[in-house]
Amino acid sequence: MSQMRNDFISAYFQYIGETEAPMTFHRWSCITILGAWIGRDYCFRFGHFNIKPNIYCMLMGTAGSRKSTAIKIASRLLSKTGYSSIAADRTTKEKFLLDLAGEQDIILDGRGKGAAGSVEILEENLFGDMADSHIPEMLIAADEFNTFVGNGNIEFLSMLGVLWDHEGTFKNKVKNSKSVELHNPFVSIIAGNTPTGFSLAFPAESIGQGIFSRIILVHGEPTGKKITFPEIPSPESTKEIVDILHAIKVITCNEAVITPDAKKLLDAIYRSTTILPDVRFESYMNRRFSHLIKLCLVLSAAAMRSVIEECDVVYANTILTHTEHSMSKALGEFGKSRHSDVSHKLISILENSYEPVAVKQLWMQLHNDLDDIGTMKDMLTSLVIAEKILSTKQGFLIKRKVFEEVEGKYVDFSLLTDEERRYIK
Repeated sequence: MSQMRNDFISAYFQYIGETEAPMTFHRWSCITILGAWIGRDYCFRFGHFNIKPNIYCMLMGTAGSRKSTAIKIASRLLSKTGYSSIAADRTTKEKFLLDLAGEQDIILDGRGKGAAGSVEILEENLFGDMADSHIPEMLIAADEFNTFVGNGNIEFLSMLGVLWDHEGTFKNKVKNSKSVELHNPFVSIIAGNTPTGFSLAFPAESIGQGIFSRIILVHGEPTGKKITFPEIPSPESTKEIVDILHAIKVITCNEAVITPDAKKLLDAIYRSTTILPDVRFESYMNRRFSHLIKLCLVLSAAAMRSVIEECDVVYANTILTHTEHSMSKALGEFGKSRHSDVSHKLISILENSYEPVAVKQLWMQLHNDLDDIGTMKDMLTSLVIAEKILSTKQGFLIKRKVFEEVEGKYVDFSLLTDEERRYIK
């Protein structure tokens, strides 16, 4: 059995009840909306800079793995607190910046005057400059990330990468040469995608760029659960968990404090962290420590504290280590070869089967994607050599990696749910 902490995340799991979505999707959705809710004031002083609790997270899985379920439950709960800074389902880079800046579209009246602008001028005369009081914060809750950002929109993606840890004033010109200025912007992302969709949103050349290193890819497999009528949360349980969020907001209104033991443990983890074997995550590893600190901020807040303790560091490193184990799987064959999209489709077919799949069955599903069966056989051979799949007399099987638990004080996999521990021994 798992050793659940008495914190907001545990309360959240109880609130959502039994769903068809993987628990790891629910965990990261909860973490991301909690980081967005805490806001930029609860930060960690890191030399000359501040690390804030905003998270960029993308839930990765095949269609039907219930990514949308996890994202919508979390974002709708956040809305019940009164939090309204949630991005539109579909937007442009310019409109996103305007929304982040809190600027309204001006509607011209019959005399060519901006009615909305006139109201703003009147309010500024009465109450001062409205822009000074606006906090540029935004949660992107996009269960279909490509719908939000578009395919291959490198300019938009690069800007999101800059906003992840930007301090000071961010300036950007939008249409009509209008300049938008954002002071200490605070952007969080909880999004959903498939590896195929990811390859459309992120061209292969985006590997190694800023946005790629700032997104945590969370792989989840279909749970196989069939829940015809999910339980409806009671108004009382909803009010209870919303009240917890409001209490957390009060506690985390200032800079975080870290205990000496937590500091020593973070130092030990930083010095001992090994590089992920997948070279596509080389840039991510350069920012792993920042991801770890962000998690520590969120988890200390979840425990109703403004102090980061050693237990928060262990919990954060456990979640991150467990997630990193499947990040290559989440990415699929993205960016590896000219047939990477077909290779991923092949692997997806095998992942959805616990029995060997014959060559004939595979070709029936891939013949529209390749010119000849010989190319598919070459791909199968390459995947066997790469130890991604296994070859048997009956056909091919996916090689399901077993995560060997690392003993020591850096991780404690008993903090995860039984479902998340499925491949840990």
